[in-house]
Amino acid sequence: MNIKKIMFITALTAITVSCGKQESYLIDQRGVEVTAQENREYSYTNKKSGYWYGTTHQEELQWYSGWNMAKKRVLADYTISVDGRVLDRSEAECTVYPDRLVRRWDNTTETFRMLDNLPIIYIEIKTEKPTSAIILDKTLIADEYTMDGQTFYIPGEAPDMRIMVGSDGAKGFVLTYGTEDECRALHAEFMENGQKLMKERKDRINSLITEYNPVKTNLPELDKALDWITITMDELITCQQGNGIYAGLPWFNEYWGRDMFISMPGACLVTGQFEIAKEILKDFVKLQDTDPESETYGRIPNRANLEGILYNTTDGTPRLVIQAYQLAQYSGDTEFLHELYPAIKMSIDASIKNYTDGKGYLTHADADTWMDVKRNGIPGSPRGNRANDIQALWYEQLTAGSHIAALMGDDSAAEEWSGLAQMLSANFESDYCDKDGAYIYDHLNADGSKDTQFRPNQVYCFDLIADDEFKQKVTRRVWEELVYPWGVASLAQWDPQFHPQHENWHYYHKDDAYHNGTIWLWNNGMAMQRMIEYGQVDAAWELFCNMNRQALHEGAVGSLSENADAHPREGQSWVKRSGTFLQAWSNAEHLRVWYQHFLGIRPNLLEGKIIIEPRIPSEITDIQTSVKIGNGTLHYTYKNGKVSVKLEGVDAELEIHEPAGQQNSPLFEGVGFCMPDPLESYPCFATYYETALTY
Repeated sequence: MNIKKIMFITALTAITVSCGKQESYLIDQRGVEVTAQENREYSYTNKKSGYWYGTTHQEELQWYSGWNMAKKRVLADYTISVDGRVLDRSEAECTVYPDRLVRRWDNTTETFRMLDNLPIIYIEIKTEKPTSAIILDKTLIADEYTMDGQTFYIPGEAPDMRIMVGSDGAKGFVLTYGTEDECRALHAEFMENGQKLMKERKDRINSLITEYNPVKTNLPELDKALDWITITMDELITCQQGNGIYAGLPWFNEYWGRDMFISMPGACLVTGQFEIAKEILKDFVKLQDTDPESETYGRIPNRANLEGILYNTTDGTPRLVIQAYQLAQYSGDTEFLHELYPAIKMSIDASIKNYTDGKGYLTHADADTWMDVKRNGIPGSPRGNRANDIQALWYEQLTAGSHIAALMGDDSAAEEWSGLAQMLSANFESDYCDKDGAYIYDHLNADGSKDTQFRPNQVYCFDLIADDEFKQKVTRRVWEELVYPWGVASLAQWDPQFHPQHENWHYYHKDDAYHNGTIWLWNNGMAMQRMIEYGQVDAAWELFCNMNRQALHEGAVGSLSENADAHPREGQSWVKRSGTFLQAWSNAEHLRVWYQHFLGIRPNLLEGKIIIEPRIPSEITDIQTSVKIGNGTLHYTYKNGKVSVKLEGVDAELEIHEPAGQQNSPLFEGVGFCMPDPLESYPCFATYYETALTY
């Protein structure tokens, strides 16, 4: 036995028998069976500041394994002993459900649960044996002591706090976290109201896929994947530092402005969670840099955590303004905009004063875009001072800001910002578009030179370009040179800076590959959107299905990862996932594309209308779903090639287009995924380090 696992808490146990009618839950039908050979990752959050990460069958620990509270690792793991024998997880049958993890042995069942908003973990034990015990792994425990009959553990990373392990009578173990008094009070709360609290959590999670986003199609695998991705996306909507969205687990359990507002459409808008979206916006603008003397005046944070705030990005602030306007379009509410408008106005006016050049472009530092990695202070993928996607975001910020200003009665600002957006748009096509080469320059450098690296950022710029045939050619070229079956690469494989794998420590530091070849799943959303817009629905659908497969059958259960390799490892046919195991913008963009572009549901209640423009893949023959819009619900049915829509509690005009699936186009004839072209002479492989590099 691991010498670090020495403390037993003993409890009498018994089989629990439920009587009476059982309430039916869809999430009970969404369990994912995992074998010991698969040994998959899983995670849960308490929707506040805590999460649990584990693997279904192994006891080998990652540095981030176990219980994390407010970015402090407090407990690495535990094991269960029954009748004096430690249960071997590798021998268990395991099912991961959206609200709980269940392990089953011959005579014992262990069920792991977290509770909403409370630092409590409940481990239920059903067994035929007379006694059971829980054994805490001591890896992260600094000390332990007993007081008044209770054993407390001191987490090494949070020495002012305690973990207390109590029993639930004859049913299992209750782990609480806080001060001594808080731990005792939490245990008492669970003993009095535990069943009610667990039911409330289960009801909430179930409602995400039955009330807010029910979906039933002729493809059960699609239904299950969408349900899981919806639930794990919601897992990241938390209240750690005000309301917000974790960027990802395990190491991004904090708020990043860029990630949060990229994620908001898929996390909150298409899922109908308008009230929490309002609170997120209101809470985050409180962190805006309001110092006129600051070089980041007007910006919202790039990163906000309990240790401090950083403003080192350009794109988070435009995205907040864009999301404020889109939320108003979905909800029909403009009252919350009055509270946000001073921050919106400050953000735009500060950028005009401090960051805008003579052509209306928004300037920035080399690493102040989403491709932001630096090592030893040196950007890993420098993007000059006018990146193409930043100009697209600036244009959208100005446009959204102008509409909001008009709603607020600020006509002078509305006119000024609209005029600047038009100037930017008038200049962009001639400055950024190579019509002969069918690509959009990634960025302009400070000296005015144009960068010709082939990156996915160009697909975000289409609103600034009038030439539709050119945009189609760019879409095809991006798909064939950057979009692999497993996702969108950050750099074309023919570029000398290309790195085939994210982590290959014998040759290079992983940060060198981060934005120079590595797959970023969040870019799948816009790549699929562009293909769908140009009638290439089944091609986009193939990538969508590959992501569903990841969520159900690979890696962390129900989750989409942050990254993946661009090229498979030697002897493999599919790539290795990397980065965070659950990334908000990966899940969110997947959901956004499903609702806004495959189903084609795009509300604009500010204009009193809802556009329905379905682009249904050939494989789908039946869809029944509903989405929240405004204060009501839109019910959506697709059958026999027809869409029917019913509005309930929503006063809006419906603009319904005929469903369109795959369309033939000479510009896309024969289009296919990018496939790995292994080369022996990639510059990144020039030097082999016998001793692998480290962080």
